[in-house]
Amino acid sequence: MGSEGAEPGTVRPGGRTARVRAAVLQAAGDSLAERGFAHLDLADIARRAEVGKTTVYRRWRTVTSLVADLLLDMAEQSLPRTETGALLGDLKANARLVQRTLADPRQGALFMAVIAAATCEPKTAVALHHFYEIRVKEWAPCVQQAVDRGEVPEGTDTHEVIRAVSAPLYYRLLTSGDRLDERAADRAAAAAAAAARAGAYLRSK
Repeated sequence: MGSEGAEPGTVRPGGRTARVRAAVLQAAGDSLAERGFAHLDLADIARRAEVGKTTVYRRWRTVTSLVADLLLDMAEQSLPRTETGALLGDLKANARLVQRTLADPRQGALFMAVIAAATCEPKTAVALHHFYEIRVKEWAPCVQQAVDRGEVPEGTDTHEVIRAVSAPLYYRLLTSGDRLDERAADRAAAAAAAAARAGAYLRSK
Protein backbone atom coordinates (compact mmCIF):
# COMPACT_ATOMS: atom_id res chain seq x y z
CA MET A 1 0.00 0.00 0.00
CA GLY A 2 1.23 3.53 -0.74
CA SER A 3 1.08 6.54 1.53
CA GLU A 4 -1.56 8.46 -0.44
CA GLY A 5 -4.52 9.25 1.81
CA ALA A 6 -2.73 8.13 4.97
CA GLU A 7 -3.45 9.79 8.29
CA PRO A 8 -1.09 12.67 9.09
CA GLY A 9 1.98 11.50 10.95
CA THR A 10 1.49 7.81 10.20
CA VAL A 11 3.89 7.44 7.26
CA ARG A 12 7.27 6.30 8.57
CA PRO A 13 10.02 8.68 7.47
CA GLY A 14 13.74 8.22 7.06
CA GLY A 15 16.91 10.33 7.19
CA ARG A 16 16.49 13.99 8.10
CA THR A 17 12.71 13.60 8.17
CA ALA A 18 13.11 10.91 10.82
CA ARG A 19 15.21 13.25 12.94
CA VAL A 20 12.58 15.97 12.63
CA ARG A 21 9.89 13.49 13.65
CA ALA A 22 11.91 12.35 16.66
CA ALA A 23 12.46 15.95 17.81
CA VAL A 24 8.79 16.83 17.42
CA LEU A 25 7.58 13.71 19.22
CA GLN A 26 10.02 14.38 22.07
CA ALA A 27 8.71 17.92 22.34
CA ALA A 28 5.11 16.75 22.22
CA GLY A 29 5.74 14.26 25.01
CA ASP A 30 7.43 16.91 27.13
CA SER A 31 4.54 19.32 26.61
CA LEU A 32 1.95 16.68 27.45
CA ALA A 33 3.76 15.74 30.64
CA GLU A 34 4.19 19.36 31.71
CA ARG A 35 0.92 20.98 30.65
CA GLY A 36 -1.60 18.30 29.64
CA PHE A 37 -3.53 17.75 26.43
CA ALA A 38 -5.67 20.89 26.74
CA HIS A 39 -2.59 23.11 26.37
CA LEU A 40 -0.97 21.14 23.57
CA ASP A 41 -0.19 23.55 20.74
CA LEU A 42 1.52 22.78 17.43
CA ALA A 43 3.29 26.15 17.31
CA ASP A 44 4.69 25.66 20.81
CA ILE A 45 5.83 22.15 19.93
CA ALA A 46 7.57 23.43 16.81
CA ARG A 47 9.39 26.00 18.97
CA ARG A 48 10.43 23.36 21.51
CA ALA A 49 11.64 21.02 18.75
CA GLU A 50 13.41 23.86 16.92
CA VAL A 51 11.49 22.95 13.78
CA GLY A 52 9.61 25.25 11.43
CA LYS A 53 5.90 25.66 12.22
CA THR A 54 5.03 24.98 8.60
CA THR A 55 6.73 21.59 8.79
CA VAL A 56 4.75 20.58 11.88
CA TYR A 57 1.41 21.82 10.56
CA ARG A 58 1.95 20.19 7.15
CA ARG A 59 2.96 16.83 8.59
CA TRP A 60 0.53 16.44 11.53
CA ARG A 61 -2.18 19.10 10.95
CA THR A 62 -3.84 18.57 14.35
CA VAL A 63 -2.75 17.84 17.90
CA THR A 64 -4.78 14.61 17.91
CA SER A 65 -2.84 13.33 14.88
CA LEU A 66 0.40 14.23 16.63
CA VAL A 67 -0.63 12.39 19.81
CA ALA A 68 -1.58 9.36 17.72
CA ASP A 69 1.89 9.34 16.16
CA LEU A 70 3.49 9.79 19.59
CA LEU A 71 1.64 6.75 20.94
CA LEU A 72 2.59 4.69 17.90
CA ASP A 73 6.24 5.60 18.40
CA MET A 74 6.05 4.80 22.13
CA ALA A 75 4.57 1.37 21.40
CA GLU A 76 7.26 0.59 18.85
CA GLN A 77 10.08 1.80 21.10
CA SER A 78 8.89 -0.14 24.18
CA LEU A 79 11.10 -2.95 25.40
CA PRO A 80 10.32 -6.43 24.06
CA ARG A 81 8.91 -9.12 26.32
CA THR A 82 11.03 -11.08 28.74
CA GLU A 83 10.76 -14.87 28.79
CA THR A 84 11.87 -16.58 32.01
CA GLY A 85 10.43 -20.04 31.35
CA ALA A 86 7.70 -19.65 33.98
CA LEU A 87 4.44 -17.73 33.88
CA LEU A 88 4.97 -15.88 37.15
CA GLY A 89 8.45 -14.75 36.15
CA ASP A 90 7.21 -13.52 32.79
CA LEU A 91 4.28 -11.64 34.31
CA LYS A 92 6.55 -10.07 36.94
CA ALA A 93 8.80 -8.82 34.16
CA ASN A 94 5.80 -7.32 32.41
CA ALA A 95 4.46 -5.77 35.61
CA ARG A 96 7.80 -4.23 36.54
CA LEU A 97 8.15 -2.72 33.07
CA VAL A 98 4.72 -1.11 33.39
CA GLN A 99 5.50 0.00 36.95
CA ARG A 100 8.80 1.64 35.96
CA THR A 101 7.08 3.48 33.13
CA LEU A 102 4.18 4.77 35.20
CA ALA A 103 6.37 5.67 38.19
CA ASP A 104 8.66 7.76 35.99
CA PRO A 105 7.76 11.44 36.55
CA ARG A 106 7.65 12.30 32.85
CA GLN A 107 6.12 9.11 31.52
CA GLY A 108 3.53 8.83 34.27
CA ALA A 109 2.38 12.40 33.70
CA LEU A 110 2.32 11.81 29.95
CA PHE A 111 0.09 8.75 30.28
CA MET A 112 -2.27 10.55 32.64
CA ALA A 113 -2.61 13.38 30.13
CA VAL A 114 -3.26 11.04 27.21
CA ILE A 115 -5.77 8.93 29.15
CA ALA A 116 -7.62 12.07 30.24
CA ALA A 117 -7.71 13.30 26.64
CA ALA A 118 -9.00 9.93 25.41
CA THR A 119 -12.18 10.38 27.46
CA CYS A 120 -13.28 13.25 25.24
CA GLU A 121 -11.22 12.96 22.05
CA PRO A 122 -12.29 9.95 19.92
CA LYS A 123 -9.12 9.95 17.78
CA THR A 124 -6.95 10.01 20.88
CA ALA A 125 -8.99 7.15 22.33
CA VAL A 126 -8.45 5.09 19.17
CA ALA A 127 -4.72 5.81 19.29
CA LEU A 128 -4.52 4.86 22.95
CA HIS A 129 -6.39 1.60 22.36
CA HIS A 130 -4.02 0.82 19.49
CA PHE A 131 -1.02 1.48 21.76
CA TYR A 132 -2.25 -1.03 24.33
CA GLU A 133 -3.23 -3.54 21.66
CA ILE A 134 0.38 -3.53 20.42
CA ARG A 135 1.79 -3.97 23.93
CA VAL A 136 -0.66 -6.73 24.88
CA LYS A 137 0.11 -8.62 21.68
CA GLU A 138 3.84 -8.36 22.46
CA TRP A 139 3.41 -10.08 25.85
CA ALA A 140 0.54 -12.50 25.16
CA PRO A 141 2.88 -15.25 23.82
CA CYS A 142 4.25 -15.64 27.37
CA VAL A 143 0.83 -16.81 28.48
CA GLN A 144 0.45 -19.11 25.49
CA GLN A 145 3.77 -20.69 26.38
CA ALA A 146 2.41 -21.26 29.89
CA VAL A 147 -0.61 -22.98 28.32
CA ASP A 148 1.71 -25.16 26.26
CA ARG A 149 3.69 -26.09 29.38
CA GLY A 150 0.51 -27.01 31.22
CA GLU A 151 0.81 -24.19 33.78
CA VAL A 152 -2.60 -22.77 32.94
CA PRO A 153 -5.67 -24.39 31.33
CA GLU A 154 -6.25 -24.75 27.62
CA GLY A 155 -8.59 -22.05 26.39
CA THR A 156 -7.09 -19.32 28.56
CA ASP A 157 -7.52 -15.87 27.02
CA THR A 158 -3.90 -14.80 26.78
CA HIS A 159 -4.69 -11.16 26.18
CA GLU A 160 -6.92 -10.93 29.25
CA VAL A 161 -4.16 -12.25 31.48
CA ILE A 162 -1.78 -9.53 30.29
CA ARG A 163 -4.43 -6.86 30.78
CA ALA A 164 -5.03 -8.15 34.31
CA VAL A 165 -1.37 -7.58 35.17
CA SER A 166 -1.32 -3.88 34.31
CA ALA A 167 -4.85 -2.96 35.41
CA PRO A 168 -4.05 -2.62 39.15
CA LEU A 169 -1.02 -0.48 38.34
CA TYR A 170 -3.04 1.95 36.25
CA TYR A 171 -5.63 2.03 39.03
CA ARG A 172 -2.94 3.20 41.44
CA LEU A 173 -1.72 5.81 38.98
CA LEU A 174 -5.13 7.26 38.15
CA THR A 175 -7.36 6.62 41.14
CA SER A 176 -6.01 5.46 44.47
CA GLY A 177 -2.75 7.37 44.69
CA ASP A 178 -1.17 4.38 46.44
CA ARG A 179 2.55 3.89 46.08
CA LEU A 180 3.50 2.50 42.70
CA ASP A 181 6.57 0.38 43.47
CA GLU A 182 7.99 -3.04 42.61
CA ARG A 183 6.01 -4.63 45.42
CA ALA A 184 2.80 -3.45 43.81
CA ALA A 185 4.02 -4.77 40.46
CA ASP A 186 4.91 -8.19 41.87
CA ARG A 187 1.56 -8.41 43.64
CA ALA A 188 -0.31 -7.64 40.42
CA ALA A 189 1.67 -10.30 38.57
CA ALA A 190 1.10 -12.91 41.29
CA ALA A 191 -2.64 -12.22 41.36
CA ALA A 192 -2.95 -12.52 37.57
CA ALA A 193 -0.89 -15.74 37.52
CA ALA A 194 -2.97 -17.31 40.32
CA ALA A 195 -6.21 -16.37 38.61
CA ALA A 196 -5.01 -17.74 35.29
CA ARG A 197 -4.01 -21.06 36.89
CA ALA A 198 -7.45 -21.25 38.51
CA GLY A 199 -9.16 -20.83 35.13
CA ALA A 200 -10.47 -17.31 35.71
CA TYR A 201 -9.53 -16.23 32.20
CA LEU A 202 -10.95 -19.12 30.21
CA ARG A 203 -12.64 -17.97 27.01
CA SER A 204 -16.41 -18.20 26.98
CA LYS A 205 -17.74 -21.00 24.82
